[in-house]
Amino acid sequence: MKVAILQFPGTNCEYDTQHAFEKLGAKTEIIWHKEESIPSDTDLLVVAGGFSYGDYLRSGAIAKFSPVMKAVASYASKGGKVLGICNGFQVLTEAGLLPGALKRNDGLHFISQYHNLKVINNDNIFLEKLNNGDVVNIPIAHHDGNYFIDSDGLDELSKNNQILLQYTDANGEVKNPNGSVESIAGVCNKTKNVFGLMPHPERAMELLLGSDDGVKMLQGFMEA
Repeated sequence: MKVAILQFPGTNCEYDTQHAFEKLGAKTEIIWHKEESIPSDTDLLVVAGGFSYGDYLRSGAIAKFSPVMKAVASYASKGGKVLGICNGFQVLTEAGLLPGALKRNDGLHFISQYHNLKVINNDNIFLEKLNNGDVVNIPIAHHDGNYFIDSDGLDELSKNNQILLQYTDANGEVKNPNGSVESIAGVCNKTKNVFGLMPHPERAMELLLGSDDGVKMLQGFMEA
């Protein structure tokens, strides 16, 4: 499997992401934001976390104008699989490839900690190795992780099983760290080939470092 990983000025999780997928047996390639095409042998495109363009204006607001994003939109429109992690999620919402928006955390502070997530819908390649209701422990690290969508959009997400993950405690009860609507931590598009989440599964690949719950989250892509 070939995983292409986007790199913008300010991206800082591309090498963590590369390590995670290579640990699972994938080949990887880091793609600079000025490239105008996606390698033809790409099986999964990852928009990695970090602070693209220093998060000026809004997180992801400038990155969406990078040359590579036209290629990302084209790749996704043809059914290509795309995963946005943290800042990558923000970029994908700004680019209109995922519904909703990411706002400043309710507490106005940067949050960096492990946090439990509950699987809401696993009928997709991203979470197919997990069961609905499973609780995983995945790091979060964001300042603008407050997911917002209006009531009509929220109804659409629910109806189409597009809500992927919810922030909870270890028992699966809602525990919202940032003010996200319905404590949402991740969503996908209607066709379920574009995925976004604020937590960092690529940082939860080894028990020695606190958790390996990210392994099953990423393994679904390996067999798609």
